[in-house]
Amino acid sequence: MREFTVPATITVPDGARLTDAVVDNAREVPDLASFSRRTPSGWQDVTAAEFAREVDAVGRGLMAAGVQAGDRVALMSRTRYEWTLFDYAIWSAGAVTVPIYETSSAEQVQWIVGDSGAAAVIVEGAEHLAVLDTVRPDLPGVREVWKIDDDAAGTLTGLGREVSDADAEQRRLSVSADDLATIIYTSGTTGRPKGCELTHRNLLFDVKTSVNGLRKLFNEEGSTLLFLPIAHVFGRIIQVGAVMTRTRLGHTADVKNLLEDLKAFRPTFILSVPRVFEKVYNSAKQRAHADGKGRIFDAAERTSVAYSEALERGRVPLQLTVLHGVFDRLVYGKLRAALGGRCRYAISGGAPLGSRLGHFFRGIGLTVYEGYGLTETTAGACVNLENAIKIGTVGRPIPGVSIRIADDGEILLKGGNVFRGYWRNETATADVLDPDGWFHTGDIGAIDTDGFVSITGRKKEIIVTAGGKNVAPAVLEDRLRAHPLIGQCMVVGDQQPFIGSLVTIDPEAFPAWKAAHGKPADASVADLREDRDLRAEIQTAVDDANKAVSRAEAIKSFRILPTDFTEEGGELTPSLKLKRNIVLKQYADEVAAIYT
Repeated sequence: MREFTVPATITVPDGARLTDAVVDNAREVPDLASFSRRTPSGWQDVTAAEFAREVDAVGRGLMAAGVQAGDRVALMSRTRYEWTLFDYAIWSAGAVTVPIYETSSAEQVQWIVGDSGAAAVIVEGAEHLAVLDTVRPDLPGVREVWKIDDDAAGTLTGLGREVSDADAEQRRLSVSADDLATIIYTSGTTGRPKGCELTHRNLLFDVKTSVNGLRKLFNEEGSTLLFLPIAHVFGRIIQVGAVMTRTRLGHTADVKNLLEDLKAFRPTFILSVPRVFEKVYNSAKQRAHADGKGRIFDAAERTSVAYSEALERGRVPLQLTVLHGVFDRLVYGKLRAALGGRCRYAISGGAPLGSRLGHFFRGIGLTVYEGYGLTETTAGACVNLENAIKIGTVGRPIPGVSIRIADDGEILLKGGNVFRGYWRNETATADVLDPDGWFHTGDIGAIDTDGFVSITGRKKEIIVTAGGKNVAPAVLEDRLRAHPLIGQCMVVGDQQPFIGSLVTIDPEAFPAWKAAHGKPADASVADLREDRDLRAEIQTAVDDANKAVSRAEAIKSFRILPTDFTEEGGELTPSLKLKRNIVLKQYADEVAAIYT
C-alpha cells in the first residue's frame, strides 16, 4: 500500500457559501465582463453587477413561489447562460440544485426528480417539458414548473418584487459551508443513478485549491467557452471556478458549430474530455492527408511530440527548436487559430488522455492540464498544475487531499472535496466510504516517487481471461482510438481464451476513407465491415495497440460494428463514458462471433 498527501493551502470558513463570490464581484468589480451571453446578433457581455442583479431577482422569485431553504429544485437544460443564472439563483434562495442531463429519458427524469424529492423543476424548452409531462402524474411533490424558453427568469423576477431586501439577504446568508449545494446523479453506467450530495464546502474547497495552481487560466483576463454539459460535475466546477476567479465565461450547446463559436469567442483556455481532443487530432491528420499534405503533418506531429518530451527533460536542442519554429508557422499556428487564436491551455478530465496526445498538444502550443476525479470527489482530486506537470499522468493530489493505493491497486481518496454520501442511500454510501473517511473510487492506479498519479483502469472493468491473465482494457482502447478511422472501441475477453475487440468506424472520417480507397460513396459501414481494405486498415490500429501490452494481453481478433456508439443509442453516458454492460448486451452476438 502506498500513500501520498499534499498539505492543505486553504481553509473554507464555516460561514462561506457559493453566492458570496457573486456579491463580492458586483461590489468590487461591477463593470467587469463576467459572462459573454450568446444572442442572435452575437456575443453580448454581462457585467458582474448585472449578473448579481439577475441572480438576486430570480432568487427572490423562487422564494415568492414557495421554494424554501433546503428544497430541491431540478434543472434540465442544455449548456447556456441561463443554466448558470438559475444555479446561482437557487443557491441564493437557500435551495439545492438537482441537475438533469437534457438528453435524459422520461424514466430517468422520473427517478431523479422523484428520488431527490424536488419541489420545483426548471426545464429549457417544449421538448424537455414534454418529457416531464409524461411522468408528472407520478411526481406529486413537484409544485412548480418553469420553462426557460418562456422567459422563466422574467416571470420569477416579476414574482419576486414583493420580497424585501432584508428577507432575500437573510435567506442567502442562512446557508453555511456544510449545507447541501447540489445533488448530482451519477451517469449510471450500471443500474439506477445515485445522487451524490455535494456541499458548499465541497465545491469551495475544490475550486479554491485547484485554481491556485492554474492562475494562467483562471484570472480576470482569462476566458473560456463552456460546451460540456453543466449537469456533469466537470462542467459545474469550471462554472464555479470562473465566477470565483472572475474569469469570463461563455456557454454553447451547439457542438456541431463549435469551431465557429471558438473563433468568435476566442477563449484563452478550454476544457473537454479526451474523446474531443482525440477527434481534434484525428480530424486534423485526416484533413492533411486528404489534401496531400500528410507527410508535412506527420513530420510536424513527430516534431511536436519530440519538442514536448525535450521540455520535460529540461533541455531542447537547437536543431529541434528551429524545426519546431518552422512547423509552428506551417501547421501549429493553424491548429491554434481553429480554437480562436488566443487559446494556449486546456483542461482534460473524465478519462485518461494518454501521453501521446498530451505531448502532441503541448508541442503545438496548447498545454493540456490533465486531471482526475469523480462526482463523489467534486470533480478534481488530482490535477497537473503549472509548476507541477508530468504528461501521461493526472497530476498530484490537490492540496489538502490524500491518496492511497490499496493492495489490489484501487485508488482511495480523502479530503475536503469528498462528498458526504449518496442521497437517501446509506447502504451505497457505506460501500464506498469507510469509517476512516477514505473514498473507494473503484479505479485502478499507481503513484510514482514524485507523487504523480496514473490511472490504468476500472476495478470492475478488469478482464480476466480463461488463462487467468488480468487485462486493463483502457490501455488498448486508448491506442485504438488514436487511429483516425476508429470512432469507438471496446475490448472484450472476460473468461475467454484470448482478448478481442469491438470496433466502430468514425462517421466523419468514413467518407474520405471510401473516396481514397475507391469504395462506393453510398456504401455504409454495414456494407463494408468485411471489406478486405477496411479490415486491413483496422488491423494496423490493432497492431499498434498491441505494442503497448504483452503477448497474452494482445488483441487477437476484432469485429467491426455497423454503427458507432452514441449517447442516443444508449452505449455512452452524457460524459462519453462507455456503458460496457449495455454494449455487451446489445452486441452479444458480435462478441460471440469473435470466439466461434
